[in-house]
Amino acid sequence: MHDNLVTTKGNFMDKDRIKGSAKVATGKVQEAAGKVVGDEKMKAEGKAKQVEGRVQNAAGGAKDAVRDAVKGK
Repeated sequence: MHDNLVTTKGNFMDKDRIKGSAKVATGKVQEAAGKVVGDEKMKAEGKAKQVEGRVQNAAGGAKDAVRDAVKGK
């Protein structure tokens, strides 16, 4: 099988989707921590990480869509 795919309930999902989702979650935590301690830089870095994660997740979703289209799903 492909190294960049993970199976969930019999379906394959690109690892970029998982990594992207993790970055979004990490970014949310970092943004919240920045708000709590009043650190604007930390807050901004958290927001940036969320955007990066959303882009990575979307790229993984596109890969999934292409793979599914090729398979005829």
